[in-house]
Amino acid sequence: MRFRVRHLTRYVYEEPVSLCHSIAHLKLRTRPGQAVASSQVRVDPLPAVSREHTDFFGNRVSYFSIQQSHTSLEVAALSEVEVTPAAPPDLSATPPWEQILEHLHEGHSHATLDARIFTLPSPYVPLLAESVDYARASFAPGRPVLEAVADLMGRIFREFEYDPQFSTVATPLTEVLKHRKGVCQDFAHLALACLRGLGLPARYVSGYLETLPPPGQPKLQGSDASHAWFSLFVPGSGWVDFDPTNDQVPREQHITAAVGRDFQDVTPLRGVFYGGGEHELEIAVDVDRIEG
Repeated sequence: MRFRVRHLTRYVYEEPVSLCHSIAHLKLRTRPGQAVASSQVRVDPLPAVSREHTDFFGNRVSYFSIQQSHTSLEVAALSEVEVTPAAPPDLSATPPWEQILEHLHEGHSHATLDARIFTLPSPYVPLLAESVDYARASFAPGRPVLEAVADLMGRIFREFEYDPQFSTVATPLTEVLKHRKGVCQDFAHLALACLRGLGLPARYVSGYLETLPPPGQPKLQGSDASHAWFSLFVPGSGWVDFDPTNDQVPREQHITAAVGRDFQDVTPLRGVFYGGGEHELEIAVDVDRIEG
């Protein structure tokens, strides 16, 4: 399936901004099953400095600096990508989850060594006793690892309410666990805390999810959304994605932008600016299929 992805971010400031420095994780990531034909970021006003680098996690990071007075900022990311998902994994055919722990400690392949960092706590994913207790209901002794992870994903989907008014980026995971509410970012962080608490390597995935209109109705422009899910490392198989917000193993409608330890590593756009006062923020995302 081929897609065209447009992610528009627009700030309108109450007062002029004299200088801003920003980084963006908006250029799509090439990965197994995802081939990026093109990905570019356009900034208005034109930056005085603009460059790109690949970060520690293999993401494409755009940096720009605007050194002229401005009252608005528009960042538009335009990408074309082809997604060819692998066949759904046989959840029950994977090794017991305890065997993954043994391999992590004893394995010396580059993939295994790289995965170890994703067993550690991170700024938005502390290792909590509550999350480990929550995870244990899915991880019975000897249970196949992907079967256990799928069960955990399903429990988060059923037992937590999707509520975009409840949380912000700064809402701690303890509050999400206490109130059983949140959004995709919170559910991904919760799953990561559960898995890392057991010693399993799991990473945060940011990207996009194609949404389809009701039958017979046109698709509204800007109605798609940034999305977040998580991925577990299985030796010999690589990274396997899970979407707890929708209780599904991602297929062709999930498009990956970046991966990291948590949201902080993959923030779509962040930076510092001087001046501006109050500001208005508009974000619009379109994920459209390319026919033919």
